[in-house]
Amino acid sequence: MRRITLFGATGSVGQSAIDLIARDADGYDVVALTGGRNVTQLAADARRLGADLAVTCYPECYNELKDLLAGTDVEVAAGPDAIAAAAARPVDWALSAIVGSAGLVPGLVALEHGTKLALANKESLVTAGPLLLGTAKAHGATVLPVDSEHSAVFQALVGEDMAAVERVVITASGGAFRDWPVEKLATATLAEASSHPNWDMGQRITIDSASMFNKAMELIETKEFFGVSHDMIEVLVHRESLIHAMVGFRDGALMAHVGPPDMRHAIGYALHWPDRKHLPVERLDLAKIGSLTFEAPDDARYPALALARRVMQEGGLSGAVFNAAKERALDGFIAGDIGFLDMARVVETTLDKMSSSDGLQNAEITLDNVLETDRLARIRAAEAISHMG
Repeated sequence: MRRITLFGATGSVGQSAIDLIARDADGYDVVALTGGRNVTQLAADARRLGADLAVTCYPECYNELKDLLAGTDVEVAAGPDAIAAAAARPVDWALSAIVGSAGLVPGLVALEHGTKLALANKESLVTAGPLLLGTAKAHGATVLPVDSEHSAVFQALVGEDMAAVERVVITASGGAFRDWPVEKLATATLAEASSHPNWDMGQRITIDSASMFNKAMELIETKEFFGVSHDMIEVLVHRESLIHAMVGFRDGALMAHVGPPDMRHAIGYALHWPDRKHLPVERLDLAKIGSLTFEAPDDARYPALALARRVMQEGGLSGAVFNAAKERALDGFIAGDIGFLDMARVVETTLDKMSSSDGLQNAEITLDNVLETDRLARIRAAEAISHMG
């Protein structure tokens, strides 16, 4: 039996992973499940999978989780320190699907213990890519991408020489506002931004898709994970969401990864890597689909992409500023404090302030520096939001 832990088990990625694991429950020993406020789901999954430990990141939810798991052998804990402690428990494979910068520490702890880490937490690579990958190398651990785009690139590179890679193309659905007049975006409501045309995801991820901040994060992730130059990475709007990424080689060939818009594909690939096993995903009927479409992203519609390219060029701790400001700006939009287009302005303002005053480009990427930069960037972003209000 393989020992596994799932961080962020109650989110959309975590639930997709649980669907796969539950289909072969006898093949896994679930060491720990972690989640947020949805302790009802967390408890149900801990019971269903026979987990040793269930952890909520919110201490105030501890008693409720404890009550829900009364009469079982499942250990209960709460708080960020408890999640980090869970990451230290020996396992063969761990899924990092916590949303936000909170996913960095448990991922690092897991890697320090030599765990094979399936990474769905974008923020880890965006804020601290060299630290994360350096930790994996130092401890003989493996990082496997779970974002569908990076899993696609990873699969397209199997057996290939990175020196032969000429470009990497990641695709984007375009989100909820891909057909809106640009001048209308300033009035976009929270409800409108929370509806995705192709995927069923959580609210924050869906809004990030509408603003293309998710794709901006993935640009930075691509640079960090695969070690390619920022000018080798391209974005295409691909409405059908069937081609997840392409890799171009120096002989002119393009290797494309084609599959249904189902996160279980990327999760399943990481779960079984280096093998391929049967997955319960749709088999595409290309004749029925008929055609696939591609278009260049509109910079005016998606200013987040230009901000990501700036971060890739500046390097250092710019990614930590970008992510923290993005998270704080998203909070502001959800709360109704700023408009849809203001999110990019908040991030740009925060980058401007901190790039000029805090020496981001040359700073060493340590955990302490990343966490302190994250803290300061949230303060600067809050200031920017208050000025806009």
